[in-house]
Amino acid sequence: MELQIIWFVLWSVLWAVYFMLDGFVLGSGMLHVFLGKNDGERRVFINTIGPVWDGNEVWLITAGGATFAAFPTTYALMFSYLYTALLLLLFALIVRGVSYEFRGKEDGALWKKTWDIAILVSSFLPALLFGVAFGNIFAGFPMDAAGYHGSLIYLLNPYGLLTGILFVLLFLVHGALYLEVKTVGDLSRRAGAAADKLWPALLVVAVAFLGYTKFATKLYDNYFSAPYLLVIPLLAVAALLGIRIFSAKGKPLAAFAASCVTILMVVFTGVIGLFPNLIPSNIDPAYSLTIFNSSSSPYTLKIMTVVAFIFVPIVIAYKIWVYRVFRGKVTVEEVLEDRGAY
Repeated sequence: MELQIIWFVLWSVLWAVYFMLDGFVLGSGMLHVFLGKNDGERRVFINTIGPVWDGNEVWLITAGGATFAAFPTTYALMFSYLYTALLLLLFALIVRGVSYEFRGKEDGALWKKTWDIAILVSSFLPALLFGVAFGNIFAGFPMDAAGYHGSLIYLLNPYGLLTGILFVLLFLVHGALYLEVKTVGDLSRRAGAAADKLWPALLVVAVAFLGYTKFATKLYDNYFSAPYLLVIPLLAVAALLGIRIFSAKGKPLAAFAASCVTILMVVFTGVIGLFPNLIPSNIDPAYSLTIFNSSSSPYTLKIMTVVAFIFVPIVIAYKIWVYRVFRGKVTVEEVLEDRGAY
């Protein structure tokens, strides 16, 4: 039982860290077309995430791998029930990677505009689909002994779409703040202004999400039974307000840090409410997939725990090193001089 709980915690951390890291990449991908007035400015915005975007996706692979290895039944049924949505997500991630690499291969205006639009769309879709997927997981799937009774259209229910919009806005604000930190002059001010304009919409959707969650899910049950857990959603609220406060004080780095905490705490709020479920059934709780009835054998979990405690710190150390190496700001002059830039 202890090993299943350990892996549930690790599973939660992996997803939270992925959304925190790739969130600003998805956000910047959605914003660069609108914030960049010309090709040079758009190249600046793209080059702020150029050295790190593919490394951030390692956390997605790790989160998916952890689900497969620790909770194989959940992995199998999740990919079965969400097959179409996950296929669209996979295609979007592929297009995004190709777009970043191909955009700078030609100098034609049409060529670059095409890939800019591809970056925009392939950044928006994952943000929306991740939110829709997690929203439906929070609410539960219509599944019983006969299997899953939903469809792709079913996943686009009001609560799922609201969660998708929440994710999109979280990533937009996160991406705008990142661009503000990583650029200078008018580009930085423009990104900061975008974050300020998007924040009220994020606040409204976050409040709506918290209210709707009470009626659409059973996430609050764990908080009612253990009130000390309320510190997690309270931290999410405090961090969300902190974004506005730090931004108003002209402290973009602190605002970006608050955005990181907001995303982490939002994800933790959801998964703590799920525990011990991984995919709850909204037809009959007896058919819910939990960390206990869908986990691997104790021996497998023991081996994986040892491997995780060895390699996860190495990955974390590597990511810290990468961000330290590329901690400088990106300027138009620097990008125009670098022929290998995006």
